[in-house]
Amino acid sequence: MRRALLAITGLAAGTTALVVLKGAPGTGQAAQDLPAALAPAAPGGSPAPGGPTPTAPGAVTPSAAPSASAKPSAKPSADRKPASRGGTRTSSAPAAPRTTTKAPAPTTRTVTGRSVSYEYGSLQVKITLSGSRIVDATAIGMPLGGQSGQRSDDVQARYSGSSGEVVAKQSANLSTVSGATYTSTAYKQSLQSAIDKA
Repeated sequence: MRRALLAITGLAAGTTALVVLKGAPGTGQAAQDLPAALAPAAPGGSPAPGGPTPTAPGAVTPSAAPSASAKPSAKPSADRKPASRGGTRTSSAPAAPRTTTKAPAPTTRTVTGRSVSYEYGSLQVKITLSGSRIVDATAIGMPLGGQSGQRSDDVQARYSGSSGEVVAKQSANLSTVSGATYTSTAYKQSLQSAIDKA
């Protein structure tokens, strides 16, 4: 009965000492200074190997002091971040600044083709360009009134203006206006010379 009591007391004291040692950081030195009465006894009431023999009946058998080389387990650092489960790593480097250079506005200019004489008079075609694109066209010096004036109006309506065939095709390869073959041919010749100058 006495042995069982000694074993239980020693076990309780040893567990308390371990909890104190493991629970509080920096208590390694304090654990070494524990009184012999609180040191755990070997199970069965027999003295621990290498330990002193008890001097009085009922005294707790002291065990060897914990090793000074025993270190508490390393705790995870608070600043470590868990690895991403997706397997991708994100970079925290700042992105390079975007440079937004605005393209210069295209310059608008006007070019006039050579004067072309034909059966009903002479004409010149003037084109307006934005950059290299034709945005408008018109004929200058075409006859007014009468049958030749009517033909001139038909040619102007088909070819000239910002929505005419010249702007649509961006070339002098225009279809001939029916009933105004001479005027159409003169217009295309002058237009070609204006495109060549541009």
